[in-house]
Amino acid sequence: MPTKILMVCLGNICRSPLAEGILQAKLSKNDFIVDSAGTGGWHAGEKPDKRSIAIAKQKGLDISQQKARQFSAKDFKEFDFIYAMDMSNYKNILSLAENEADKTKVTLILNELFPGENVEVPDPYYGGVDGFENVYNMLDKACDVIAEKLTK
Repeated sequence: MPTKILMVCLGNICRSPLAEGILQAKLSKNDFIVDSAGTGGWHAGEKPDKRSIAIAKQKGLDISQQKARQFSAKDFKEFDFIYAMDMSNYKNILSLAENEADKTKVTLILNELFPGENVEVPDPYYGGVDGFENVYNMLDKACDVIAEKLTK
């Protein structure tokens, strides 16, 4: 039974698709399933933002086939680990939790790098291209830590 990890941001077109692609590249596809979702459903069915696709491609990853979807309460049953990109997403995810077991699955992704500091991954949507580069680098470092933990 593979371990299932879910990356969650607001619209599922910028940060979480990058996190999904980065972590999946670091883990065995036989042992791990990585997916992503957004707390909002505005972009459901859409590909990731072209700037996320571009930075991923520049780093050797193809995330162009991903499709955005909205996070739902059933994701607590499906996934073993749920990583939120910022406090707003974190709170929205927890608001759908049915019990403590659900809540324990949810973590801010950058708490893997900065335990207990609740550092957020900034939303690069309204920024320039360098915002996507910065987000990629943050997520890459966090995913290194996650992959190391999961494969021990």
